[in-house]
Order: sequence, then C-alpha cells, then structure tokens
Amino acid sequence: MKKSETSPLRFNSLAEAHQALGLPQPQHPLISLLDAAAHPVQGAATQEPHVLSFYKIALKTGAGQLAYGQGHYDFTEGSLLLAAPNQLLGSAQDSGCQSGTVLLVHPDFLLGYPLAKTIKQHGFFSYATNEALHLSDKEKATLVALFASMEEELSNRLDDLSQEVLLAQLDLLLTYAQRFYQRQFLTRRPANRLLLQQIDELLDAYFEAQQPLVQGLPTVHYLAAQVNLTPSYLSDMLRSLTGQNAQQHIHHRLIERAKERLAVTSLSVGEIAYELGFEHAQSFSQLFKAKTNTTPLAFRRSFAPRR
Repeated sequence: MKKSETSPLRFNSLAEAHQALGLPQPQHPLISLLDAAAHPVQGAATQEPHVLSFYKIALKTGAGQLAYGQGHYDFTEGSLLLAAPNQLLGSAQDSGCQSGTVLLVHPDFLLGYPLAKTIKQHGFFSYATNEALHLSDKEKATLVALFASMEEELSNRLDDLSQEVLLAQLDLLLTYAQRFYQRQFLTRRPANRLLLQQIDELLDAYFEAQQPLVQGLPTVHYLAAQVNLTPSYLSDMLRSLTGQNAQQHIHHRLIERAKERLAVTSLSVGEIAYELGFEHAQSFSQLFKAKTNTTPLAFRRSFAPRR
C-alpha cells in the first residue's frame, strides 16, 4: 500500500486491501469473496480516495436511494456495483457494503483465459456509483445463489480445476449483469427519454451560444457531465433508445445543424465548419459525406431553384 500527499491510496494486492480494511487474509491470493455482514469493514481507508489494482464487484442487499441523472431512484431489493482495476474509488457509497457480498478479482487470475480479454468489453465496469445496477427480488436471488456457489468453491474445493470453475462462474455473473442492465435501460425508458430531450436541448444551446467557436466540437464527456452520468453509461443508455452511442448521436445532431445552415444561409462550407467547431473544413466535409452520402456543396445545390 502506498500513499502520498497528492496521490490516493493504492492497493496492489488483495492481501494489502484486506489488511487495510481490517479483514481476514484472503483464502486465495488472486480472488476473494467477502460476506459484508460477517466481516464488516473496520479500516478508514475506504472513506479516502483509493485505487484498486483488481476488479471489484459489490452486491448490496440493503435498501436505499441513489441519484440517476438529475433525479433519484429507490432500490428496495439490492444493487450491484462494479469497478475495474485502477478506477478511483473512495466515497461512502462505493466503499463496499454493510450487507451483501464483495468479490475481488486480480487480473492475474484471468491470465491465459479468454475472460482476460472479454471482461474488458463490459462497459458497466466504468459506470459510476449513481449508475449501479438496481436488482429485482428475483435478480438478487440469482446473484446471491451464484455468489454462494463461488464461496463454496473457494472454501472447500481448491484443486486443479478450481480456477476453471471460478472463471466460469465469474463469466456467468458478468453475463447476468449485462442482461440485468439491459432490463434496467428498458424499465428506465421514460426517464431516459427525458434525458435524451435534455441532451438535445444542451446541444442546441451549445450551438446557439456559439460555444464551438471557443470550446470546439461538443464532446461525449461534456454532455455526460451536464446530465451527471459517465460517458460509458450515457452511450449505452442512448444506444438502448436510438441505436446510436453518444458520439454517433452528437454527429447526428451536428449534421442536422449543418443541413440547416447550408439550406438557409449563404455562409461558405468553411465558415459553417468553423461555426460548428471543426478546425478544418475538410474534416467537416468528410463527416458530412459519410453521414449523408453527399457533399455539403451538393446538398446546398439541391435547394437551388430550378430553371
């Protein structure tokens, strides 16, 4: 464990984290599963900014309330929070849980197995605490049973096949998390439509205030910050609604704005590109053609009166 005045705490091994949190030493050096009720966190480290060099999956089974966008949602059955290695943690919300289970998995446990690559494809590891997976009673029961099977494997059956069994169980856990997040996007669709409307209004205001002239093209990070979501969650949410991720949605709105300017103004293509935040008119023309299958000038000529 290392700490400086300017850097967060860093835990490079499961043993370091267990010791700092006042927990028993892990049964396996690369994977541990903790019952938060039986082994409550005693150290103060989780209240400080800290970085883990391993994956963390926390199943909280208590009731509570979490922010979502500009609002709040109650969860009475439980929630699942997932964090990737080297992700900054350290608030009371993401420190762990007083009731539930915490799974820690070092990346070295995955080396040489397909899961070492596929686990990085799950965007929910970069979601924030306020974007936790809210579980129904049945979903919670499914995950509780799976964690119980992993605990049994760790406690009683460590042998030559234990790693393969645990990896299969972890892969299944992540598949369930993906399924349940897809369900959550569906059940939150009314709220997500409001967020989509808010995002479009933010983009309209960005252009109307001529912010591209100062700040350049609107970015996914800018939009995500405005609606209190992470870029990855925003992209996944938009994809569930529109079939486009956040960057594609920005491009769509850019092209719609460009079409309007081409149709109703006499500004040159270069002037419109600059107005929208492009540094080079060629980049704008390339994006416009890729999205519309025509050039900006050809699009403008289509509005010229025919003789």
